[in-house]
Amino acid sequence: MSEESPRYGRILLKLSGEALMGDLSYGIDPSVLDAVASEIASVHGSGVQVGVVMGGGNIFRGVQSTAFRMKRVTADYMGMLATVLNGLALSESLRRAGAETEIMTGLDMAKVAEPFNAERAVAHLAANRVVLFAAGTGNPFFTTDTAAALRALEIGADALLKATKVDGVFDRDPVKDPSASFLPWLSYREVLDQK
Repeated sequence: MSEESPRYGRILLKLSGEALMGDLSYGIDPSVLDAVASEIASVHGSGVQVGVVMGGGNIFRGVQSTAFRMKRVTADYMGMLATVLNGLALSESLRRAGAETEIMTGLDMAKVAEPFNAERAVAHLAANRVVLFAAGTGNPFFTTDTAAALRALEIGADALLKATKVDGVFDRDPVKDPSASFLPWLSYREVLDQK
């Protein structure tokens, strides 16, 4: 029996920082980190080129700025830096799982990661590296979900997959309201109409 060929040649995975917490209330659970890295390495090992946009909500969210009485721009930069911490951790775990990695960031921090450049990112993917995209778009007021959509387009991904702590789109926040209804399909117009 022959192995089934992968459905997609290149994917972009949006991984929320909260997905790395496990049962912790903050930070990174090492066993969850290694389990996630093992799954990504397995997909990568099947011949799929994998890019990952990191979230940082397990460490800091820019939208928390009001609680800290700071400007939103400052808080968003702090959130971007949190995604870099997650990217560094995932990179090390992926390497232990046997996958070569490259970290690229939307902010200049050459001693830690390569500045994002679409052409270089595609070259890294073609060279069989898992590319971790951190620091979002490098601009405040944009979520890592926005960065994921942008990076997926820039690298020519065949699919954008979102791995978060909820199973999809709901009519209300299912974490705050357990009676929230799952929406299996939603048009852009419905998103706008339902705000």
